[in-house]
Amino acid sequence: MNDRIQQLLDQITTLEDELRTALNEQQSSIFFQIKGKRVEFEQSIKETHRRLKRNFFRWLVTDRPQNLITGPIIYSMIVPLLITDLFITFYQLTCFPIYGIKKVKRADYIIFDRQHLNYLNFIEKFHCTYCAYGTGMIAYISEIVGRTEQYFCPIKHARKILGTHSRYAHFLEYGEADNYEAKLEAMRVVLNQEYEKNQSKSGH
Repeated sequence: MNDRIQQLLDQITTLEDELRTALNEQQSSIFFQIKGKRVEFEQSIKETHRRLKRNFFRWLVTDRPQNLITGPIIYSMIVPLLITDLFITFYQLTCFPIYGIKKVKRADYIIFDRQHLNYLNFIEKFHCTYCAYGTGMIAYISEIVGRTEQYFCPIKHARKILGTHSRYAHFLEYGEADNYEAKLEAMRVVLNQEYEKNQSKSGH
C-alpha cells in the first residue's frame, strides 16, 4: 500500500469518527439525553411513545404467525452464541496481553438500550435485547479476530469480499512480497502502541 492510499484511509477513518460523534450529539440534543446507562426522552415524546405501544394480546393477534412458529429455533441459537462468546472472551483475556494487543471492550459493541423505548411492549423489548446481544457479539468477535489477523496475517485477499472488519483496509495488498517480514512487524508495532497507550491510560 503506497503512502497516498494510507493517508487517504487515515483521513477517512478520522472523518468517520467525527461524523459519528456529531450525529450522536445531534440526536441527543433533539430527541433524547443519555444519562449514565439510562436514555431519557422529552416528556412529549414519552407520552407519544406510550400511546403507540401495543399491548401483549393485540401484538399476539396481529403479529405474523410464522414469527411465533420459528421462535423456538431463533432463541435456541442463544446456546452457541453464549458458548462462542465465552471462548472468544477467554481467548483475548489470556492471549492478547502476551501478544501486546489492546483488548476489545465489550461495552463498545454489545449495547442494551432499547428497553427504554416505551412504544415497545415487553415481548418486543425482549426481542430487541436478544438481537442487540447477537449482532453486538458478532461485531465484538469480528474486532477480536481482526486484531488477531493484523498480528499474524495482515494480507488482503485476491478477490473482493463484503463485510470486512475495520482493520482490513490497512492490510497489505495480495502478493505484496517485498519486505513482507518488515511490514508485518510494523503492523505488530501499531498493535503494541495501541496496547501500551491503553495500559498507560488505565494506570498499569
